[in-house]
Amino acid sequence: MLEVSALKAGYGQVEVLRGIDLSVGAGEIVAVLGSNGVGKTTLNSVISGTISPRAGKVVFAGRDLTGASSASIVQAGLIQVPEGRKIFPNLNVRENLELGSYRRARKNRAANLERVYEAFPRLKERRGQPAGTLSGGEQQMLAIGRGMMAEPLLLILDEPSLGLSPLLVEEMFTLIGKLNEAGMTIMLVEQNVVQSLEIASRVYIIENGVVTLSGRAEDVAGDPELKRAYLGL
Repeated sequence: MLEVSALKAGYGQVEVLRGIDLSVGAGEIVAVLGSNGVGKTTLNSVISGTISPRAGKVVFAGRDLTGASSASIVQAGLIQVPEGRKIFPNLNVRENLELGSYRRARKNRAANLERVYEAFPRLKERRGQPAGTLSGGEQQMLAIGRGMMAEPLLLILDEPSLGLSPLLVEEMFTLIGKLNEAGMTIMLVEQNVVQSLEIASRVYIIENGVVTLSGRAEDVAGDPELKRAYLGL
């Protein structure tokens, strides 16, 4: 569904991505793991069209979207839930969700709203509440729900566990697994190695702008290179 080939990008004189290759197949959860500053958010930004690549290709659902506008990428069904949630705090829960269908799937807004409420019952309970008054976990549910409103063919989740308590992190990964079981293709970009490996089918480890380790989640979990990359062992 998504093919990224020899992707390079950066800021000014600094090259952040130095030739990234990765793919996501229909129905998969693919985890892209790495510490802070290795290029994960830059990768998401290039795929989503908010940063132009310097080299390489991004092909989605058979279409070359390299350098395409973010609006056309959303229209194609590639939806990102950004790091830090980026909700509209002064709008209520329902209004935030409805904005998710502004560019895509507007005609199905009512049906998709019910689908989100079914996945996240707490959002239905709080649908009239200002989004800025929600807990951190509820705000993350809202951000994911807003992405679901666009009927994504592929949903990119950027650090969904960031800033959550251990209990909420567990709950969040369970919800992500359930979304995938219901048929959603997910690219999970995370620092949380252990729980990402538990739900992903395949994994890419990024260090210094390149993929240093990839494969099936169960194989990567047992690879000594993983400990070296994260623990220096």
